[in-house]
Amino acid sequence: MTSSAGPTSFLSGPNRAIAVLCVTQILGWAALFYPPGLTMTHIAAAHGWSLAQALSGFSIALGVSGLCAPYACGLVDRYGGNGVMAGGALIGAAGLLVLPLAGNFWVYTAGWVLLGISMACNLYDPAFTVLTRIFGTASRRPITLVTFVGGLASTLSWPTTQLLITHGGWESVYYAFAGVLAFVVAPLYAFGLPRNVAYVAPRVAADAPVVAPAKFVSPTGATFILVTAGFACHAFMQSGTLAHLLAILQRGGISVEASVAIGAMFGPAQVLTRMADFATGGRLHPLWVARLAMGLMGCGFIFLIVVGFSTEVAALFAITFGAANGVVTIARGALPLSLFGPVGYGRVVGRIARPAQICQALSPFVLAYAIDRWSDRTAIEILIAMALIALICFSAIRRPT
Repeated sequence: MTSSAGPTSFLSGPNRAIAVLCVTQILGWAALFYPPGLTMTHIAAAHGWSLAQALSGFSIALGVSGLCAPYACGLVDRYGGNGVMAGGALIGAAGLLVLPLAGNFWVYTAGWVLLGISMACNLYDPAFTVLTRIFGTASRRPITLVTFVGGLASTLSWPTTQLLITHGGWESVYYAFAGVLAFVVAPLYAFGLPRNVAYVAPRVAADAPVVAPAKFVSPTGATFILVTAGFACHAFMQSGTLAHLLAILQRGGISVEASVAIGAMFGPAQVLTRMADFATGGRLHPLWVARLAMGLMGCGFIFLIVVGFSTEVAALFAITFGAANGVVTIARGALPLSLFGPVGYGRVVGRIARPAQICQALSPFVLAYAIDRWSDRTAIEILIAMALIALICFSAIRRPT
């Protein structure tokens, strides 16, 4: 990362990108990704739909996001994030306004299509692309800083969403977050992000020893497939858990207030592990970060099944899952950089994001079907299987020499 003289450096020069993305990521995730965890049951009841039908809109958005991700990240890689990400925020605001005004399922679906385009242009993958475009191979610490703050999105979103539902109905959630995207996030992207590539390779003293350049593998073949499959399994777990966790806890006998409080622990747990990664300077290779995170997630789901539901157990699970998810998000940005290099990074992470987003799209619907047809336990068992597959994929990858 570019050296700085103090906190004021985050308001000027390339480091300004970090400050802008810290704000926009927490607001973007809070507006685009987390509300369905609390609003879907209200939407289904308002329209007389099943939960699976209501959730299908969110699944469509995630699928559209996956299809658009390589193009969005490629545009950011080529032109920067100002126009692409600001435009995506405005599209997201329009999509959020459509949802409470939709008179039928097809208009409702159109709103989610707009939100899918917005996700592809606004969330972590394009943000990581902006940072890599600016900082090059020194991007891991900026990525960690941005995900460090972004991890608080659920802590902001779920209590805010519940408050808005209680006092203004589920429609007020989407009106409020549409305003945030249009009047806060979009201007920050348009006018706050640095517009030029600012990364400059550090100067090397004339008498410094010669160091062989870092070697990267081609973003094709078995290594790329394993990376993509591992992050796709993680995306399935993340999306399915966040979409169904609060409802599962409530069906398990935990009150609405307690389940929302437990869900809010997810964010701080993410932040703590990202803080640890930042404090240690990212010394642990992102491949090991991904392996440890998948193992921890699998253990968390197994613990939930073996011990059973209670407020204490659910809180411990939320902390465990949040901690693991916190560092795997860092690995999602840092692992492609360490394996494949900074050249063409946007296209690479976009290609990795496509199947991950499709799995995110399928997960809420698949788990809703499993819950309706069998039980909550079956849904958790599916998530355990995904954690094990991801662990196998990341364990099979070998670091380039």
